[in-house]
Amino acid sequence: MLYHHTQTGVVIIMAFVCAIAIVIAISISAPTSLPISAYITIIAIALLCLSIFARLTVQVTPNMVETHFGFGLLSRQFSLIEIDAIKCVRNPWYYGWGIRLTPDGWMYNVSGLDAVQLQLASGKRFRIGTDEPEQLKSAIDRAILAISD
Repeated sequence: MLYHHTQTGVVIIMAFVCAIAIVIAISISAPTSLPISAYITIIAIALLCLSIFARLTVQVTPNMVETHFGFGLLSRQFSLIEIDAIKCVRNPWYYGWGIRLTPDGWMYNVSGLDAVQLQLASGKRFRIGTDEPEQLKSAIDRAILAISD
């Protein structure tokens, strides 16, 4: 493996923890407003989303760029031979976090505004949010150079 990095989305974690705390507070202060099963379902969904979207892992192998959220349920892989160009970019704040379709293509991001944009041979673009944009770009550049030799 040429590169491996996991970024934690602290703001995402805090938002889900606050949401769960609010649901628990409401269930205690107004227990008859909804059945207990509704509160449990809401909390379970929030915990599932938290486990999926709290971390983003990016790996560069000798043949692929791989990204996945949390425990790997949501992932994308790109063969190095399908990548035409790579550049470090800064996302506007309103692109947000998570999985997004932006004017610049699909984006995976858990925190911050920095990303690496992959321009694919198909013409599509994909942004990978990262707190290490230069290191990620460099690893992809090295991997592409190694397969073209």
